[in-house]
Amino acid sequence: MAQQSEKIELSVTNFGPIAKADIDLRPLTVFVGPSNTGKTYLAFLVYALHKFFNRYSLRPASESKNGRQINTLDGIVQDSIDWIDAVTSQDMHPDSSNKIDIPLPESLVSVIRQSLADVNEFQDILIAEIERCFGIDEAKRLIRHSSRGGIKVDIRRHTESHQDIDPIKYELMISRTKPRFTSSIPDDIQLYAQNTGSSRRSRFEFDYRLHRLKRHLTSDNSNELLNSMNRFVDGLSEYVRPYLVGPLKRRVHYLPAGRTGMMKAHRVVVGSMFRRLPISGIQAIPALPTLDGVAADFLEELLDLDKRRQSRWTDGSNIAASLENRMLFGEIQIEPKPMTRYPEFYYQPQGWKDNIPLMNSSSMISELAPVVLYLRHIVRPGDAIIIEEPESHLHPAMQVEFIRQLAAVVKSGIQVIITTHSEWVLEELANLVRLSDLPKSRRKGISGAEYALKYDQVGAWLFEKKDRPKGSVVKEIKLDKEQGTFPSGFSDVGEDTYNDYAEIFNRISGASMNG
Repeated sequence: MAQQSEKIELSVTNFGPIAKADIDLRPLTVFVGPSNTGKTYLAFLVYALHKFFNRYSLRPASESKNGRQINTLDGIVQDSIDWIDAVTSQDMHPDSSNKIDIPLPESLVSVIRQSLADVNEFQDILIAEIERCFGIDEAKRLIRHSSRGGIKVDIRRHTESHQDIDPIKYELMISRTKPRFTSSIPDDIQLYAQNTGSSRRSRFEFDYRLHRLKRHLTSDNSNELLNSMNRFVDGLSEYVRPYLVGPLKRRVHYLPAGRTGMMKAHRVVVGSMFRRLPISGIQAIPALPTLDGVAADFLEELLDLDKRRQSRWTDGSNIAASLENRMLFGEIQIEPKPMTRYPEFYYQPQGWKDNIPLMNSSSMISELAPVVLYLRHIVRPGDAIIIEEPESHLHPAMQVEFIRQLAAVVKSGIQVIITTHSEWVLEELANLVRLSDLPKSRRKGISGAEYALKYDQVGAWLFEKKDRPKGSVVKEIKLDKEQGTFPSGFSDVGEDTYNDYAEIFNRISGASMNG
């Protein structure tokens, strides 16, 4: 689970509808506010950053940079060998962040620090990922319309036991001319290696590769030893960068707002593609509507479901089953199509012998089916999942239950980010957080008590339209313990509609008395 010690802070200016946003990514992060204020824009950006930092190791393009930094081998080779021996002798029980607990020796840190901070050569890759996720051809199209400047994205990674010093920083500038991507690592921060996997096997592979690196450092020839040290530093950088990035290194999944329609329509779209294949060499295939990268990734993961076995992640399977039992009152099933092996989705209600195509089920079933499938087959501990409008097509009682199930997902070690317009969602989150003020012995009999979350696990950010600056300003909203919710302005709508009703009632009563 993402802890406060792994906190990522994100500041964004002049981005789409957003004039200014300051957030940090919690285990459960909530974006709330009126429509067209930038909630999806910011969620897309968070997704793109995860995809970029997860996919690319950001290793130096050439070893020459490291070679120029190493002027002497005195002490550094032995320090490196001692560090490898210490790391590989640790028990193979990686923690939730997979950080190796032994910091790098200062002699080695001084060699690799500059190469780790040099990320400008990767700016084109980051920009391309943002363009792909948004489905646009130029990132500058995302600059806020009334802005004279460009987009600025600041990422601050606070590290464990270093909350009192400057964080690791990344800065992305998107102007109307040329983008710029930079980073900085404080001189007084300790650096650690991080195993990029979460299993015993990945830790074994990590140890094996460290042993291979160690073999490079055993030459008696000074020139060979210098070359080996350069190769060692280059290889080690791959394991240090995930620690610098922190939670943004997570695998990420996105369930878009249009997932119900996609679940119902994907069969038609793919069927149309297959029907066109035999004639593709004879006539041009009409262009299909362009999808943004978020929707394309969602459909791609659905396509691959027939290749995936039941997840070995017990918690995910249990939560998926709980969703089916408590909310769907039936089971989501996958059956690959014989010819194409493309998966088809079905819903089997409890007590029925036969199933029905998902496209013939209710909107609530189609809305929750992807969540069930992702938990059962795709998501694993340490991942992040972004869900737009979890309240869609759900009765208020089901919204409350769904939030409890998402709390269970968070407690199992998955980071969850949601966008919402629902007061019921915020009120249930408030209840789950408020429960943490009660000792477990006093929670008995309270509905949803087993899903209690701590205050620092939940963060809610309100998107508000402003005239100056023109655009949305995003700020954190704290839990109002007296009102029992995160104040979002929803109550103002209820008050306004009640006042309208009272005025109508008074006028009708007055007309009756005068008549």
